[in-house]
Amino acid sequence: MKQQGVHPEDAEGTSDTSSRPEAAGKGEDQTVSGKRAAPDNHDDSVHIDELEGDEPLLPARVHRPSDLMRLLVGALGIVVLLAIAAFAHGTTSGLEQDINKGTDQTPDVFSKVAGLVSSIAILLVPVAFAIERLIKRDGLRIADGVLAAVLAHGVTLATDLWVARAAPNSIQDALTQPAPDSIGSLTDPVHGYLAPVIAYMTAVGMSRRPRWRAVLWAVLILYAFSMLVTGYTTPFSIALTLLIGWTVAYGTLYAVGSPNVRPTGRTLMAGLRHVGFRPVSASREDISEAAEVGDRGRRYFVTLEDGPPLDVTVVDREQQAQGFFYRTWRNLTLRGFATRRSLQSLRQALEQEALLAYAAIAAGANAPKLIATSELGPDAVMLIYEHTGGRTLDSLEDEEITDELLRGTWHQVEALQSRRIAHRRLVGDAILVDRSGTVAITDLRGGEIAAGDLLLRMDISQLLATLGLRVGAERAVASAVSVLGPDAVAGCLPMLQPIALSRSTRGTLRRLARERAQREREAVLEASRQARLEEAGDEPGRVELEKPDKKAVRAEQRAEKRAIDEALEEAREEDLLTQIRHEVLRIRPQAPVEPARLERVRPRTLISLIAGAFGAYFLLSQLTHIEFGPLISNASWGWLAAAVLFSAGSYFAAAMALLGFVPERVPFVRTVAAQVAGSFVKIVAPAAVGGVALNTRFLQRAGVRPGLAVASVGASQLFGLGAHILMLLAFGYVTGTQKTPSLSPSRTVIAGLLTVAVLVLVVTSVPFLRKFVVTRVRSLFAGVVPRMLDVLQRPQKLITGIGGMLLLTACFVMCLDASIRAFGSQSASISLTSVAVVFLAGNALGSAAPTPGGVGAVEATLTVGLIAVGLEKEVAAPAVLLFRLLTLWLPVLPGWLAFNHLTRKGAL
Repeated sequence: MKQQGVHPEDAEGTSDTSSRPEAAGKGEDQTVSGKRAAPDNHDDSVHIDELEGDEPLLPARVHRPSDLMRLLVGALGIVVLLAIAAFAHGTTSGLEQDINKGTDQTPDVFSKVAGLVSSIAILLVPVAFAIERLIKRDGLRIADGVLAAVLAHGVTLATDLWVARAAPNSIQDALTQPAPDSIGSLTDPVHGYLAPVIAYMTAVGMSRRPRWRAVLWAVLILYAFSMLVTGYTTPFSIALTLLIGWTVAYGTLYAVGSPNVRPTGRTLMAGLRHVGFRPVSASREDISEAAEVGDRGRRYFVTLEDGPPLDVTVVDREQQAQGFFYRTWRNLTLRGFATRRSLQSLRQALEQEALLAYAAIAAGANAPKLIATSELGPDAVMLIYEHTGGRTLDSLEDEEITDELLRGTWHQVEALQSRRIAHRRLVGDAILVDRSGTVAITDLRGGEIAAGDLLLRMDISQLLATLGLRVGAERAVASAVSVLGPDAVAGCLPMLQPIALSRSTRGTLRRLARERAQREREAVLEASRQARLEEAGDEPGRVELEKPDKKAVRAEQRAEKRAIDEALEEAREEDLLTQIRHEVLRIRPQAPVEPARLERVRPRTLISLIAGAFGAYFLLSQLTHIEFGPLISNASWGWLAAAVLFSAGSYFAAAMALLGFVPERVPFVRTVAAQVAGSFVKIVAPAAVGGVALNTRFLQRAGVRPGLAVASVGASQLFGLGAHILMLLAFGYVTGTQKTPSLSPSRTVIAGLLTVAVLVLVVTSVPFLRKFVVTRVRSLFAGVVPRMLDVLQRPQKLITGIGGMLLLTACFVMCLDASIRAFGSQSASISLTSVAVVFLAGNALGSAAPTPGGVGAVEATLTVGLIAVGLEKEVAAPAVLLFRLLTLWLPVLPGWLAFNHLTRKGAL
């Protein structure tokens, strides 16, 4: 397919690519050919670009992370401004008085002239800029500006209405003042036409043009000055107007997307001619979805009229911003040396890649030679390299990766590290192999010079993982040792952890881990099936009604267990990183293996701190109006003692609930001690996670096979979840019918059921969610359901488990009820079913919360729930604190003692 040639002016122009955004949504072609035009009626230097082949379509609009960040900053600025106005009333009043004193001395003629000029200019400047953009065929930007102006006007009206009717008096005083030309009226909190003008000018991109930006700021400053002098506004009103216009503009740009101004192939050809080359054709080298969404730039192979071909990398703002939020998150959670800058300017990216290209060649490494750089308009740059033929390591077949090639790769890394150069991304597509087998290192954009030891060791660990995924741990380690030496390889072991590896490598390791787990699961199921088949084949004449011999049953179970253990041992595989560690330790047994701490803060810790701070703020806000002295002096100590007994009884109930789903014999007293130890574990881990891990470990130490231990705990958790939901619905139904003669359920229960039904419909209708849920449920049923079938064959065990579940819930409900009665004489009006509903809801939220023990979430839910069912706030808050003190905080010390005791005894 051939497209019509472009006009010579467009072919030669490279400075104003943003003036043709309509081209961004069209298909750009893979091969771009530059041919000399006919000499008649044209200058001999004019070229016509004919596009042949197809390149992936460029989207007409893109959602820039920078627009989202500016939106968030603007919203935060509005919140801070309103907070200052609300809580610093003295400061705002003093500021207004100071400004009024200064403006009173301004000559009246000057203020009138400034007001007239600014009022006219504030309307003419946007119109003039729109005409200039329309002349350059940039109508999409004008449309975006008009949309932003309309939205800003709507936000302005809503803000004016809110300030007039619902805002606190301090905010009204900061944003308004008596109008000078009327009696009894106030000035507008937000300027109804200034905010739309600011939104329009920001959305159309005036800030990126220096001359227009200077005119805009001059007009805005003059207008604000005239409004302040004449008394028609306040400083906070001007600031709020600017923030609203700015925020709405970037919100609009991020919502609808900015016009895509990425350079096309024709722009590339014109840019090459602009720096002195005479290109004939250009073709994309990485036409793939991954290349389009990556941040490495687009690569072209360019042939010249006179000279060897070139490799050109084009980097634009859109591709450079890919992965911005991921890099920002890593910068927040990882220590400084383990990350790189989340977002660079195009100039910084260009200079860094050029510097690293020159430094790599100076170090003696085989790297592409950079021969020229240039800008492609305001939103893109290009780097021109000498052509380096070859294929990437990822594209090579396994048999093509020889030991000589592995050693050549390590020699390139050795050359870089000899000059303290860190690559930071030694993955398969950054290693290039030519036809002669010579290795070259590419993709140096993210590297660093003068790198520290930790970064250099991270490069070694990354390359070990990259090569290990292709040739195995043994060959990868052997080739590294032969070049770098055993000490250098052994020194990278602390950095050999998933978080220190590249994103693609971590994804591959996760995929391999899922495949290993699937193979192990299939091996266990196959061994269990074979054992049952052999059992049925050995006794084909057994009468079904005959009572089986207990010794024979136990012998069969032991035989099945041995078969499953053997199958699991045969199927168990070590992950790649463990294999690499073992290979290195064979060479250097004394090598350090303790992982280096790369995380500044763990995500779980960060979430726990945020949730804990929220819970603490909520509790403190509830406790500020409560007088604890009279409340404690009038407390009922009998009910307090009852709450302590119910809290202690919950540990025996928890032991029964666990042992009811374990057919094997496990000591009851030691199980109770394990549940007490769980009180300590809940403080350092989320409630649902810590309890499951501790119970699974305890059952394994008690002699239960690992797979069956996990299945038993999973069966207990699954049954507990079902019982929890049924009790919540049942108690909610009873609570809704207690005050009505009919048997109609409460609106809350109906709303809950409808919500569950809608979620089920959504999950079943979305293929991705349906596949995700089906996969998880299938893996759950593969291990848990057979274990529950074993339990069903022992009615005594089943009764113990069910009774333990019900008794555990009853103990907690009675403990909460006793805590309420200990502080309130009016608690008799709160029914036990209402207390049960509140507890079950709070416990469900606490199990889902990521904070240790559900701290914050449980307290907030229980307090709000008790107040909602009719309990006074002065009683609900201390009752919840007492309940949590008895069930979470006081058991920590006994739990720590029990945990240490069981650990010394080998039970944990």
